[in-house]
Amino acid sequence: MVTYPSTHGVFEEAIIEMCEIIHENGGQVYMDGANMNAQVGLSNPAIIGADVCHLNLHKTFGIPHGGGGPGVGPIGVAKHLMPYLPGHPVIKTGGEKASTTIAGAPWGSASVLTITHAYIKMLGGEGMTDVTKMAIVNANYLVSALKEYYGILYTGANGRVGHEMIIECRNFKPEADITEADIAKRLMDYGFHAPTLSFPVHGTLMVEPTESESLQELNRFVEAMVSIYKEIQEIKDGRADKTNNVLKNAPHTAPHVCCDEWPHDYTRSKAAYPLKWIQENKFWPASARVDDAYGDRNLCCSCSPIDEYRKSLAFLFFVCSEATLCFKA
Repeated sequence: MVTYPSTHGVFEEAIIEMCEIIHENGGQVYMDGANMNAQVGLSNPAIIGADVCHLNLHKTFGIPHGGGGPGVGPIGVAKHLMPYLPGHPVIKTGGEKASTTIAGAPWGSASVLTITHAYIKMLGGEGMTDVTKMAIVNANYLVSALKEYYGILYTGANGRVGHEMIIECRNFKPEADITEADIAKRLMDYGFHAPTLSFPVHGTLMVEPTESESLQELNRFVEAMVSIYKEIQEIKDGRADKTNNVLKNAPHTAPHVCCDEWPHDYTRSKAAYPLKWIQENKFWPASARVDDAYGDRNLCCSCSPIDEYRKSLAFLFFVCSEATLCFKA
């Protein structure tokens, strides 16, 4: 199985050679189509040499993702695998050597595909190619703007990335005790939902701007990340406390900022409005900092105490007994 471009954000230059070596040794190549938004109009699974490829429509062809968004992803195969495509007991699908049914609906969530079809028809071949190019350009724009402040973990032979990149955050831990999670939480004060956290490399942030972000939005993100970098430097230089600082206390909610007591050395404005443009359109986080995955690893019962159930059962027994007596009377 291969992902191209890789999840590290780079185009593997030897991908065709890799697939040829696998084929020469009797293997098949399954390609993860998660990153097709860096390929459409420029490359495709057939050129690479993949035998099977699923397409993540939510990342490339206009389908919603997350929050209950419909999951649908067509799977394409090379000609020699067509006889083995799965069949269906009611509607004729699959090949001559079809395997048994793998889904109740023969075409999957087919109704959702009308969105993708309209998206492709409206853009056309030239438009889809431009979309791909912009996804790559946007990612490299961020790399060029942020590499002076944050290390970019992986780049290609020419120092470029694909449609996404991994920002190095581990070098802030030794001197400032700041982690990627601190940066992610602080981004909420700047009005940004954090990018992918600690994946595919622990201690990093993976950013995938896609083609849909405007230059203005990209610049806002860059300004926020540079500002956070400067806040980290304040901690390293001793100008900010190592435990009581804007990153360790982020995100700052409205009740926190507006409370009568302010137990921090930094100002309320620094907490809530670190950059001037945030005042024009402030997003207030709904909750303050939580203990990350502590709750996932330390389960506790949130139900009522067992005595409450005993009282309920006793009351129910009493009601049933009274009803029985009334019925007999």
